[in-house]
Amino acid sequence: MKVFTAEQIYKADKVTLEKQQISSDALMERAALQIFQWMHLRMQGAPVKIHLFCGIGNNGGDGIALARHLFEHGYEIAVYVVKYSDKRSKDFMINLDRLKDRKIWPVYMDADTDMPEIHPNDIIVDAIFGIGLNRTPDAWVAQIIKHLNTSKAFILSVDIPSGLFTDSVPEDKEAVIKANYVLSFQVPKLVFFLPQTGIYVDHWEVLDIGLDTDFLMNAKTDYELISKNEVLQFYRPREKYSHKGTYGHALIIGGSYGKIGAVTLASSAALKVGSGLVTAYVPECGYEILQTAIPEVMVISNGKSNIEDIEFDLEPTAVGIGIGMGTTDTSVKALENFLNRNKLPLVIDADALNILSQNQELLDLIPEKSILTPHPKELERLVGKWKDDFEKLEKVKRFSKERKLVVVIKGAHTITLFDGRGYINTTGNPGMATAGSGDTLTGIITGLMAQGYPSLQAAIFGVYIHGRSGDIAIEETGYQALIASDITKSIGSAFLDLFKVSEHERSDTSEKES
Repeated sequence: MKVFTAEQIYKADKVTLEKQQISSDALMERAALQIFQWMHLRMQGAPVKIHLFCGIGNNGGDGIALARHLFEHGYEIAVYVVKYSDKRSKDFMINLDRLKDRKIWPVYMDADTDMPEIHPNDIIVDAIFGIGLNRTPDAWVAQIIKHLNTSKAFILSVDIPSGLFTDSVPEDKEAVIKANYVLSFQVPKLVFFLPQTGIYVDHWEVLDIGLDTDFLMNAKTDYELISKNEVLQFYRPREKYSHKGTYGHALIIGGSYGKIGAVTLASSAALKVGSGLVTAYVPECGYEILQTAIPEVMVISNGKSNIEDIEFDLEPTAVGIGIGMGTTDTSVKALENFLNRNKLPLVIDADALNILSQNQELLDLIPEKSILTPHPKELERLVGKWKDDFEKLEKVKRFSKERKLVVVIKGAHTITLFDGRGYINTTGNPGMATAGSGDTLTGIITGLMAQGYPSLQAAIFGVYIHGRSGDIAIEETGYQALIASDITKSIGSAFLDLFKVSEHERSDTSEKES
């Protein structure tokens, strides 16, 4: 699913009006009806009071039109118009007149209006500001937003939480609606997935309001949302007449005294994701640990407590390097020598990233299409500090494009960047914020590359499988008890889940067959 900018959404609206020969008011009616049907399906006429807070632009018009549908179906409503400007959109005024025709008189709110009383069991519909907001709300409007946030009532935002911009972080963090649910028209917004802005969105859902299909399909976007449908096209089934050599040889390089567990986790994950062969390259202190913990993995050792050199006579199809490796002078020299000799795209993580950030000249030795998997601090050391999440994305985009590298920005919604485009993952959960989770991801991506998946596909697919494995694992462990090895154990279930047909899809298929 593509993620559009505000400008692209406005253009999609315009194209839709022209091609479908409908008015903007008719498109607004579509949107309002979709929201109403979503609410009505869940509420079924429940005796609860619904407070609709509407601005005076098109987002407010959506809210006013929604109020009419709720009223006509017997819901108790209270409508408030937040007069933050003297301007009114045409479609807002059309729908306001329709509301008045039904003898519904909104409360007009300005800087002198008392705050309405809202019970915790009530529902708030937030339709104050839409995607066009480009400045911090006035202080008195911010007070209304704060009042709604502290009411403890359920808040449903129309298209985007009011006070949230589509392309920057809000200056006043308290002047943004904290939505329990957002109903986003046609496409999700980038701000739903970034740490500094995603905190205002508990849950979101896309409503199809019938924007022009050709435009949506053909428009080029900087970001794409990755879910099951997107990764299924990457999956490579196994052939009947194949053998372990068919599925590649993953080499995991890393470990140091006290940090052999990192290589153990990565090697195990590379095996579980389907690599035909896996070899771990570790210092001598890790030899017996690896041979005992994972009998399926071959082991090469070098150095006593740290790897002193990286040299081998096997021919791996993919290499993951850096986990638990340490940043000693010996480790730096070993990495430098290896980069000078190696031509394969790599998966680079942890201490290898730290060494690169401290020795930036080594970046020139990294093969094109290698994959970097930094956590936030490792990323900062590589590309420098950023003022907010938007600047971070732009910095990483430039770094990725200049170096021709795939960069995986790990987080609640991990974003994979390559060649100016970003791929936003939808799997994973807070329980995965645990030691070794990143090592497991490195192993998964390396194992996929070993099987011949191109770098970008391996990164996107690997991030998805990693997150889905964690989602399946927490069903047994809960968030707090989840550990990295639980993620690895659930990799098989994550693959099986790719091919599960939902009950909804199954019933649709049955109807078509009958």
